[in-house]
Amino acid sequence: MPTDDDPEARLKRLANSATRAETAFAGGQDGGRMVWHEWGSGRPAVLLHGGAGSWRHWARNVEALSARRRLHVPDLPGLGESDLPPPGTDLAGLADLVAAGIGARLGGAPYDLVGFSFGATIAGHVAARHGAGVLSLTVLGAGSLGLPRRPIPLVSVRERQGEDRMAAHRENLARLMIHDPARIDAEALAIQAWNSDHARYRSRNVVQPDSLRQALDGVRAPLSVIYGEHDAIVVPDLAGRIGFFRDRGVEPLVVPGAGHWVAFEAPGPVNAALSAALLA
Repeated sequence: MPTDDDPEARLKRLANSATRAETAFAGGQDGGRMVWHEWGSGRPAVLLHGGAGSWRHWARNVEALSARRRLHVPDLPGLGESDLPPPGTDLAGLADLVAAGIGARLGGAPYDLVGFSFGATIAGHVAARHGAGVLSLTVLGAGSLGLPRRPIPLVSVRERQGEDRMAAHRENLARLMIHDPARIDAEALAIQAWNSDHARYRSRNVVQPDSLRQALDGVRAPLSVIYGEHDAIVVPDLAGRIGFFRDRGVEPLVVPGAGHWVAFEAPGPVNAALSAALLA
């Protein structure tokens, strides 16, 4: 019998503790919908996961944050359980789909917005295009700022099976997501494998090198920024990212010893920082 020591059992318990909801794509003709998982009560906060991900990117955060807030956590279009967006949807269109889903779930209530990686870019565009109800914006592992970054080639898992496939997931986590190999545990592998198996949409098809930078110029909500010290998408120029946000009056939080998936690798300091931002 599985126990909570079994990561699959823990993730299932976490999913079962949520309210599951669906929202239809605004203006869609093909019945497309987004799937949401929601926890807690209080002022709403919306959490957007990263590319090739799902709500599971927040698996080590939802319990702590939902103790005082109502969390609304969608699977972004084409990822997790959500349907692909309509053909030809660009980044602005994705933001519009997400904003429409937020409106459907929250009924116009103001909310705090949090995004990780690809979700940070989407969150920036939601805040810029539909910012009237956004109380604050927090971005983690933010890219697409128009700053130099090194390429990170990943291992293809498509044709691999069994242990070979899991080894590829471990390698990809080490290359992109998690800095400390000791933290690539059974839960990280279970999340990575599930997310990979359910990802049908490539964020690189719509994200340009400066996509978030463009959106931030239109964001009026208070901004908070979190990076892992060893985030693979900003090393070796983390200082350039820090300077970018300092020039905009924001002092980023840099979490020591953590990589790109900082909310998973270092949930303690990230949960504390997010709690402070969401209760401000």
